[in-house]
Amino acid sequence: MTGILTPRRALLGAAGLVLAQPALAQGKGPGGWPNGRSVAMTIPFPAGGGTDVVSRILQESFAETFGGNFVMDHKPGATTTIGVRHVARARPDGLTLVVGSNSGFSAAPFVYKNLGYDPLTDFTHISLLYGSAYLLVAHPRWGSFEEVVAAAKRSPGKLSYATWGVGGTAHLLMLDAAERAGVEMLHVPFAGPAPALTEILAGRVDMMFTTFAPARAHVLEGRLRALAAPHETRLAAVPAVPTTGELGLPEVLVSAWWCLAGPAGLPAPLATALEQAVRTAVASPLAKRLSDEFGLLPQPFGPEAMRDRIRQDLALNEVLMRKAGITPE
Repeated sequence: MTGILTPRRALLGAAGLVLAQPALAQGKGPGGWPNGRSVAMTIPFPAGGGTDVVSRILQESFAETFGGNFVMDHKPGATTTIGVRHVARARPDGLTLVVGSNSGFSAAPFVYKNLGYDPLTDFTHISLLYGSAYLLVAHPRWGSFEEVVAAAKRSPGKLSYATWGVGGTAHLLMLDAAERAGVEMLHVPFAGPAPALTEILAGRVDMMFTTFAPARAHVLEGRLRALAAPHETRLAAVPAVPTTGELGLPEVLVSAWWCLAGPAGLPAPLATALEQAVRTAVASPLAKRLSDEFGLLPQPFGPEAMRDRIRQDLALNEVLMRKAGITPE
């Protein structure tokens, strides 16, 4: 069957752009995949975060590599487990993928008793994509990290911090930082980085650890103040922001990443083709520009590297969750 199908459009929240790709009757992947059908790239975060930037890189490159239409499908909530669970239960036909993160694959198992999926056995692991640059950002009324610590010590439990869910990367980072700094603060969880940042911009919440992408414009234009970067070296995009090590907390380092996966049982030729397509996408000029702009950090490719990273972080997070007193609910 031949013919022209009506193009669909995918809104790119992070970049504020719209890309449209015509759905082809015969794709370029194994067996003609995707055979004229749309591929849902599930994003387990609200629109407007760093995952949109990563997904945009894949979306544009995959459409060129395979033909067809790759659509961002936002399914946020519950420390990203709603979207991740949706993909774990999908048919393994390659039409439902997830642009996931460490939150859903290596932190959530220690937050929810009935997670609804196993991060190692219920997926076809395709590849890690990028590591995520993080910042501790605050309302501009806070001048420095030292000022925050001093205020928190004067009034335990009064200062507040936002996260996108119990046990997520932002939550664990802040718990670790607060404990090492000897302070106690109020946790205010949200469904994702964007709504959390909105509350900080409004002054209703004091601060949060966040991926760089959704905070970038606010920091560069002075609406938010970047207090610290939980990395071993300063970030090139914001070189004036000190590292947590420079602030006396060298152990407070982020382990955050994005990945691409499908349901368990994805046909091996398709999984291999998708892995190669990831390599092509990350090497593209668009990827280079966006990775420099939004602080995306290179990661090793392939399913084995992804599985190894999940296992490594599961072991690390088990210790951190126990230390923080977080038990599955």
